[in-house]
Amino acid sequence: MEPFIVSARKYRPTTFKDVVGQQAITNTLENAIENNHLAQALLFTGPRGVGKTTCARILAKKINQDGNHKEDEDFAFNIFELDAASNNSVDDIRNLIDQVRIPPQVGQYKVYIIDEVHMLSSAAFNAFLKTLEEPPKHAIFILATTEKHKIIPTILSRCQIFDFRRITVQDIKGHLASVAQQEKITAQDDALHVIAQKADGALRDALSIFDRVVSFSGENLTREAVTENLNVLDYTYYFNITDLVVENDIPQVLLAYNEILSKGFDGHHFIMGLASHFRDLLVCKNQQTISLLEVGDQVKKMYLEQSQQTPHDFLIEALDIANACDLKFKTSRNQRLLVELCLMQLTSLTAQGEKKKANKLKKRFVLPPSHFKEIAAQAQEKLDTTQQTPVIATPPILQTNQMEEQENQNPCSTQVDKQEIIQQPSLIKEEVSSKKRVSALSLKSIQKKQQLTKEINARVPNQENLPTEDFTLEQMITHWNAYTEIVKGQGKYNFLSHLTMNEPKLKDGMIHLEFPNQTIKIEVERDKFELLTYMRKELQNYNIDLVIDVNELQVKRYAYTDKEKYDKLVEKNPNLEALRNAFELDI
Repeated sequence: MEPFIVSARKYRPTTFKDVVGQQAITNTLENAIENNHLAQALLFTGPRGVGKTTCARILAKKINQDGNHKEDEDFAFNIFELDAASNNSVDDIRNLIDQVRIPPQVGQYKVYIIDEVHMLSSAAFNAFLKTLEEPPKHAIFILATTEKHKIIPTILSRCQIFDFRRITVQDIKGHLASVAQQEKITAQDDALHVIAQKADGALRDALSIFDRVVSFSGENLTREAVTENLNVLDYTYYFNITDLVVENDIPQVLLAYNEILSKGFDGHHFIMGLASHFRDLLVCKNQQTISLLEVGDQVKKMYLEQSQQTPHDFLIEALDIANACDLKFKTSRNQRLLVELCLMQLTSLTAQGEKKKANKLKKRFVLPPSHFKEIAAQAQEKLDTTQQTPVIATPPILQTNQMEEQENQNPCSTQVDKQEIIQQPSLIKEEVSSKKRVSALSLKSIQKKQQLTKEINARVPNQENLPTEDFTLEQMITHWNAYTEIVKGQGKYNFLSHLTMNEPKLKDGMIHLEFPNQTIKIEVERDKFELLTYMRKELQNYNIDLVIDVNELQVKRYAYTDKEKYDKLVEKNPNLEALRNAFELDI
């Protein structure tokens, strides 16, 4: 029985032409060898399994070939491979430096391949700097790493850096098809595509998966066998669930998810795959983005067909919901309920969209022209009434009391409008000016402004008939205290505390109030209109106004304790303390 050799070793490239997916780097290295422009320190960086060590071996072999050697000669005495993961100390680097000084016995160059170079210690890096910068003419260093950011900048500056990229799914699938043909294995295109996707850009991983699946299924490699062996959720589940979601079939969607869980698949893996499925459907919506779809030809047709049945807005919202579920999955305590709730939200998307459209259609209605004519007639009638009979406004609580008295005296009177609010002349001007605003940039606008001024003056009631009787300070204080009782009955305790903070003063027919800060002034001015309306009516003088001053130096009145009162008295007469001590009095 012959020993089995894994495909990753058996089909390892021996020339630059055999390297998969790194054409730009292999062409650069070949041209550098031909033109004698090869640097003495190279750094190969990139993800695992993309060909870094393979290219280093091919390069070491190729630079020692001068045409007189056999093609299969490996130049084992000229190539030294060092694993920096286990040889990362300063002593290991010193031994390497001692070996570099000895010229090669066969060939022209001695090539030192240091794999996983980022594992070297800081001291080892520093010991290696001088030799790496000025090595002997016969020595070439090739450093390989998967984590370039862990290498110190002084090493990076001394190397020529080659960034190896991830190998595409199509390149891996093509290489697997070539290996399957050489191994005389019949493989479906979809099966190789699933393996290439599972490898995530690493060709070595793809070949290892290929060997494992072949051991499971034999010489006939099918998509079902690959998905079963790799524990990959088949894309047919996603197509089926998407159809059920579009049909708003919540029970069947939950049953399908239960079937997926019963086969041992993880809910997080499922929701991530479903989000990717929605993304692929969205990609198929536009001809320019179809190239972003990395699937086989047969599956691509299925995506194109289902993308025609799923609206664009639905896919956007579905992606948002699935992505939110993906983010919350790890922190959720009931992960199955989280995914089921996500599926129910997805299934209800199209149903909610139809309900929203129906609601919008229901809300749309057209009013007849007669409706607007009636509104205009009522507004004109109310305007005429306001111009003819101006009425003095009173606080809401007083209006209610007066209306109740009128109803008690005349129960048959049903024409009294309790909602009527009488406005001051200044308020009428503000109302008219706010409704009709004109520009002053043309002659027409000036004429319009003059006409508007006439309308305002016509609407302002005659102030000559309003009473302006004289009153005393005692009368003002009496009605002021009466209004505070009204405010107290209304429950406006904050406003009440402001009104009773200081006693109002009468000066030149104006009511003056003084407060210690601007905040209280603003709060009092909010209810100033009702206060003035009440005082003007009770005092029968409509010329009075309220003047509020702010005095931050005003001494505040406090409620002192007995001890504080006694201390104040002692400050004025210190003999009180001697009197208290003599008779042993308590405070």
